[in-house]
Amino acid sequence: MRLGVVMDPIGAINIKKDTSFSMLLEAQSRGWELFYMEPQDLYLLDGQAKALCKPLTVQRDEEHWFDLADAIDQPLSELDAILMRVDPPFDMDYIYTTYLLERAEAAGVLVVNKPQSLRDANEKLFTAWFPQCCSPTLVTSQTQRIRDFLTEHGDIIVKPLDGMGGASIFRLKAQDHNLGVVLETMTDHGKKLTMAQRYLAEIKQGDKRILMINGKPVPYGLARIPAAGETRGNLAAGGTGAGRELTDREYWLCEQIGPVLVEKGLLFVGLDVIGDYVTEINVTSPTCVQELDNLYGLNISALLMDCIEEKLA
Repeated sequence: MRLGVVMDPIGAINIKKDTSFSMLLEAQSRGWELFYMEPQDLYLLDGQAKALCKPLTVQRDEEHWFDLADAIDQPLSELDAILMRVDPPFDMDYIYTTYLLERAEAAGVLVVNKPQSLRDANEKLFTAWFPQCCSPTLVTSQTQRIRDFLTEHGDIIVKPLDGMGGASIFRLKAQDHNLGVVLETMTDHGKKLTMAQRYLAEIKQGDKRILMINGKPVPYGLARIPAAGETRGNLAAGGTGAGRELTDREYWLCEQIGPVLVEKGLLFVGLDVIGDYVTEINVTSPTCVQELDNLYGLNISALLMDCIEEKLA
């Protein structure tokens, strides 16, 4: 098996937490050949997707966790599968990269996740396809509509559609003295679509990350619990992780969403759940694998590699 990975610079990752690193270790343990690429290594020539691919070996050594051999300039069709693991921002360069990967897919390469679905399934907006799983949610660029939504619900969260890691997430109440400037900033004075959701007090018990592999959930999730005085549970925003078994309600949420993930070729996805509701569906580069592996003695990356093997059989 020849596995490519498109990711952010491997020299900058934290190998204790990085999910892509866990995937690479598992693939290597199976005897698969690994090929490393950053987005700028990909290119298109006469309709064929190609790249400067560096043969990669990895090891769990905090001083020296990877080795790269000399780059090979080759068609992506020389690979069996490619992991697309580039973090947001989901900007135009990211979209252009998915087009190149789609040409590789047309040549027979399995791309995880499917390039078209990476474009289609915005991590905030994709929740709208499952309204039965969500708390009251508004997407608009009109500040008055957000004000009306706030009046109705009394306590809301406002966030950008293209953010990650808890960046630019605001909790607003009707008496908030900064309400006007927050709404003007978030909507760029009425020109930019913004998401508003009813505030869920259950965030105090954690924003739970549930990992889905080919539409099926891992039976444990990681509850990201906000730091004191914080609204956001994101680990990047100072939250702490605690393991939790999935509840009956969470299994139901997964049953609602899972078949659509399979249909769209989204093999590795992270649902964010607060209380009884899904708040985001993460499809670009979901994390928390190593945390759950360490808590419960799992090997989540092995489940994904099993799935990739089955798809390629």
